[in-house]
Amino acid sequence: MKIKIITLLVLIILISCKSDPNKQIDEGKITESTYHSNEIGWTMEIPTGWNVTHKGVSDERTEKGLEAIKESAGIDYDASGLKQLLNFQKDRFHIFQSTSEPFEIEYEGEWEDNNEGLKQLLYETYESRGIKIDTSSSTKKIDNLNFEVFHITMYGPDGKIILYQDMYSRLINGFDFGVNLNYINEKEKNEMMKVWKESKFE
Repeated sequence: MKIKIITLLVLIILISCKSDPNKQIDEGKITESTYHSNEIGWTMEIPTGWNVTHKGVSDERTEKGLEAIKESAGIDYDASGLKQLLNFQKDRFHIFQSTSEPFEIEYEGEWEDNNEGLKQLLYETYESRGIKIDTSSSTKKIDNLNFEVFHITMYGPDGKIILYQDMYSRLINGFDFGVNLNYINEKEKNEMMKVWKESKFE
């Protein structure tokens, strides 16, 4: 099964980057507060008060996610084709992440099958680490493109909600494109959702 990795677990202390933001992405370009990806054909604004995430942190998140998958499912996944696109954050709980990875279709419906498999894998990964979650799925239009959305609510040992994750995914231009929103507060969620919903796709 092909596996798309956006972020699986928030397991590390996060830092933000105030140096050249273009050194923190694998594809695309940031001009002032605007990001554009040529491969995806995607343009999005970075909200005021949020900082581009250091690439070292984005890469470490991916590595932690891969380790969690290997431990829970025994899958040793090659993420060499994964690209970090626009990643920014307000703090360690409020994070916007986006990635792309080449996805070659070998049969009709393969991407959809893979996406469903990923949801189950995510659930099993959290469960194997003793983290209680609730999940649901929906679809949402962003600039007239339909995205599959996987919603995760994460609970602490005392039963209180400690994090929400909304994972958007779509096959675009031969790439498995994913956007992940991590949040706990409604204010920060709305700030991320505003710029995400105002995204433009060519």
